[in-house]
Amino acid sequence: MQAVRNAQPLHESTQWETSALDLDAYLARIDYRGPLAPSLETLTALQQAHLAAVPFENLEIVTGGEIRIDLESLQDKLVRRRRGGYCHEQNTLFATVLDRLGFEVAGRNARMLMGEDASVVTPLGHTLLVVKVAGHDWMVDVGVGNVGPREPIRLEADLEVSHGPWEYRLERSPLGYWLLRHKRLGEWFNIYQFSDEPCYRADSGEYNYLASRHPGSPFVRRIVAQHNGAEIRLALTDLELKIFRPGQAPELQRIEADALPDVLRQRFGLALTPEQERALLQRAETLVETTSEGEQLGT
Repeated sequence: MQAVRNAQPLHESTQWETSALDLDAYLARIDYRGPLAPSLETLTALQQAHLAAVPFENLEIVTGGEIRIDLESLQDKLVRRRRGGYCHEQNTLFATVLDRLGFEVAGRNARMLMGEDASVVTPLGHTLLVVKVAGHDWMVDVGVGNVGPREPIRLEADLEVSHGPWEYRLERSPLGYWLLRHKRLGEWFNIYQFSDEPCYRADSGEYNYLASRHPGSPFVRRIVAQHNGAEIRLALTDLELKIFRPGQAPELQRIEADALPDVLRQRFGLALTPEQERALLQRAETLVETTSEGEQLGT
């Protein structure tokens, strides 16, 4: 007689913090009034609404704050204070929402490439999601800034899709990973690559610590805000704003340091506290001083 094993419940560390989610507040934050049944239609609509409402940004880090990815902290920052965040924050919150709605959703961790050759091994550090719906696995990412897809992409090699005017391709990389690419001015641009290995909240917590604390992290060294729009995409890095339109070279605008809070409000919908604005302006002034010194030295 074959022994029967009792099914053990999964430990809470493998699950999303769904019970404490204020779903109504989240839906109001992204101005979503569409269907909620766990379908591909719902998933697509939620992703687009989230991207329209919640910008990608690291302002908490550069103004002296701390990034936490427990659900209460995420709801306080991204929902109640109407701020944005980076991948570990946004995709953790989005996964929790999807889980509450009945989707089967799991985390993955990617190796960022951002134009690097796909044969190069870069460190793990980017959180994304895989959602099972309509009989297929779909990659979903609301936290990869202005370059990311605006809709789910089915996990299928050599698949090319158009999200409005923006084109994407999913293929297998030389290292055997899933490789996400984005077409820029007729050329395929490598965004990141990832495996089928699950990524749990504890993993994202470690990667979040490195991204927000390590002195070599770009989120520690630079002011970053991005928006993934349907027709226009924005990328602010320090005092430079790039505006991306389909099929065109990016437009570059240089920002005066004292205009930075207004740019964040008007272009990204981000309102900081007076204390954060002062800290941000102090940080921006150091960028101006560094630029001036570099110009004097001829660098």
